[in-house]
Amino acid sequence: MVEHWPTVLIVALTYAGIAAGRWPGLKVNRATIALVGVGLLIVARQVAFEGLSEFIDFDTIVLLFSMMIINANLRLAGFFNLVGNAVLRWTRTPRALLAIEVLAVGVLSALFLNDTICLMFTPLVVEITRRAKRQGIPYLIALATAANIGSTATLTGNPQNMIIGVASGIPYLRFTLALGPVALLGLGVIWGVLVLLYPREFARHERLPILPPDGAPTVRPLLIKSLVVTAGLLGAFIAGVPIALAAFLAACVLLLTRRVHPQEVFAEFDWGLLVFFCGLFIVSGALEANGITAQLFQFLHLDGGASGWAFSFLTAALSNIVSNVPAVLLLKPVVATMSYPTAGWLMLAASSTLAGNLTLLGSVANLIVAECAAGRGVRLGFWEYTRAGALITLLSLLLGTAWLLVTVWP
Repeated sequence: MVEHWPTVLIVALTYAGIAAGRWPGLKVNRATIALVGVGLLIVARQVAFEGLSEFIDFDTIVLLFSMMIINANLRLAGFFNLVGNAVLRWTRTPRALLAIEVLAVGVLSALFLNDTICLMFTPLVVEITRRAKRQGIPYLIALATAANIGSTATLTGNPQNMIIGVASGIPYLRFTLALGPVALLGLGVIWGVLVLLYPREFARHERLPILPPDGAPTVRPLLIKSLVVTAGLLGAFIAGVPIALAAFLAACVLLLTRRVHPQEVFAEFDWGLLVFFCGLFIVSGALEANGITAQLFQFLHLDGGASGWAFSFLTAALSNIVSNVPAVLLLKPVVATMSYPTAGWLMLAASSTLAGNLTLLGSVANLIVAECAAGRGVRLGFWEYTRAGALITLLSLLLGTAWLLVTVWP
C-alpha cells in the first residue's frame, strides 16, 4: 500500500470531504469534491484519463437518470400533492398522522428514489404541521428516516441498492421479498421511537383540526399516463426484465408527450447527483485498480467468510464514515469473494441503508430534509436529529440483521 500512497491520500481527502459535505474555506459540494478527487488522481498519474469510462457503471447511471424522469413526471402531474392531501384527510390524531406519514413515505421511497421523496415531501410536511399547529421536528425526522428505511425494500429505492442490483443480478422480486420485512420492521421502529421521545406531541388525547386540502393543480392526463407507465415498470421488474433497461424504456415512453415541454422535466433533475456518482465510481475504482482494496481487507482480516453480525456492523460503521454509497463501492469486492454472495449483497444493502439514519450527515436524504426545512424557517439541528436517529438506527439494524441471519444467511 505504501507505493500507492498518493491514491490513498487523494481518496482519503475526497471521502472526508464527501462525508462532511464540504472542504474548509472552499465553496464546494459533494459532486464537485468527487470531480476534484478524480482530477487529482489524474494529475498524480494514479488513473489514466483515457481509462476513466471503464470505472463508471453505465447501467447504474442509466437507471438513476431514468428514475429521475419518472419522478419528474409524477411531480409535474401533481401525484405527490394528492398523496399529501390524502394523508391529511385520513388522519384525526398526531399519532395517526405520524403512522400514515411513515407508511406513505416508506412505500413511496421503496417504489421511487428516497432522495426525490424527501425533496417533494419536506415542503408538504412543513406546511401540514404548520396548518395543524403541530411541532414540525418529529415529523421531519420521521420523513428522513422513513425515506431511508422504506428504500431498503427494493432495488430502485436508493442509489446504493441500484449499484447492488446491477452488480449482483438479484431479481427485483427476490430482493423485495427478502428485504421488504426488514423495511416494515424499521418503519414500526420509527413510529415507536418518536412517540417515546416526543410524549407531549403524541399524547393520546391530542386531536388534529380538520384542514382543507391543498389546492395545487393536478394534470389528470399526465397523472394517468405516469401511473400506468410506473405500474408497467414495476411489472417489468417483477417479470425479471433488467432494471436499467426497463426503467430506460419507461422513461422514453414518458418523454413522448404533447403536454409537457422537455425543459420542464429536465429542470426537475438533480444533475449534481449524476455527476457525483460518476466521480465516486472513478475514485472508488482507483482503489481497486491499484490493489489497495484487497490489501485493506486483508489487513482487517475481512474476507468471504465474515460472519453476518460482523459484516453488518462493519458496513454500518463504514457507511457513517464515508457515506453509504462509497461504502457499498468499497465493499463490492468483499461480497464478490463470499461463498454465499446473494446473502452478502442483501446484508450489504440493508446495513448500508439502515446506517444512514444514525446522524444528520448519514445520508443525502437527511440533508435534503434539513436544508429544505431550513429554507422554510424550520431548523432541524444535528443533535436533535441524532437523539432519535441513533436509537432508530440501532434498533432497526439489530432487527434487520437478525431477520436476514434467520432467513437468508447460510
